[in-house]
Amino acid sequence: MTGSTTFARAKRKARRPLSPQAMFFQQFIKRPVMVGSIIPSSGRTIRKMLSRVDWANTRTFVEYGPGVGTFCEAVLERLAPDASYIAIDTNPDFVSYLRRRVVDPRFSVVQASAEDVEAVVADHGAPDADYVLSGLPFSTLPPGVGDNIAAATHRVLRPGGAFLVYQFNPNVRNFLTPHFDQIDDGIEWWNVPPAQLWWAWKDSPQDD
Repeated sequence: MTGSTTFARAKRKARRPLSPQAMFFQQFIKRPVMVGSIIPSSGRTIRKMLSRVDWANTRTFVEYGPGVGTFCEAVLERLAPDASYIAIDTNPDFVSYLRRRVVDPRFSVVQASAEDVEAVVADHGAPDADYVLSGLPFSTLPPGVGDNIAAATHRVLRPGGAFLVYQFNPNVRNFLTPHFDQIDDGIEWWNVPPAQLWWAWKDSPQDD
């Protein structure tokens, strides 16, 4: 085997994209405070978190902190052909990764803060959002940011819409209660670590 052949193979290997699990772990090591977990959410967590969504009446679905796109496939499978899915992340590595990985005309990923969700949704031509999903670690965000995100989320949601939050710290309720009157909660034990689940409804909950 010649040196040039060995170099070419090594170069191809170096360019091979990381798996979602490897990318997630890499970013956890790089930004543990913002990523919040060492592995992505489990399939059970995804199904349970999305079980309250009225997909037939969903035109704009927003996600904060999509990471490596753990929820993307499940959301896109359920989303109507003419609906839109807007993902917002501050991490440029995750944004670049998702732009390469998720190829769907309904999906777009924006590098921005969740605090700016109203502007992001407006830039996509939507009057509001039907649902907002978040895995952001509220308890480790800088002071005031979690409150700002919760307030902006309430404003951007349509009446009857919901803020879907999965966390590992039950203190997230403290960020939700000032803005949402109807908050349902649950837990998914088949997750590492077990996930606290929250459905915070604007004005009125969807029928089960």
